[in-house]
Amino acid sequence: MRVVVLFDLPTGTKAERRAATQFRKSLLDDGFDMLQYSVYSRLCPNRDGAEKHMLRVKRSAPDSGSVRVLYLTEHQFTNMHIIVGEKTTQEELLPTKQLAFF
Repeated sequence: MRVVVLFDLPTGTKAERRAATQFRKSLLDDGFDMLQYSVYSRLCPNRDGAEKHMLRVKRSAPDSGSVRVLYLTEHQFTNMHIIVGEKTTQEELLPTKQLAFF
């Protein structure tokens, strides 16, 4: 399962830029990978793990702007079409069958 965080944060003032930077840093510190500048994703073993990381995102989100969290199955994520650009280095390194439970 993937947790995808999409956000649009204000950056008009120095305090807003600082808050946006701290939020992005908190996502990276929590194991999220940047897909695009304001789109980050993280692989989780199950729904409980995904919800744990969603709560961390909620705690670190700034007071203003827009932050959204989306849960995707690995199948849905790997069926994403890239129209312009290419897969990130992290997407290339991570095999789609990495999480196998028996």
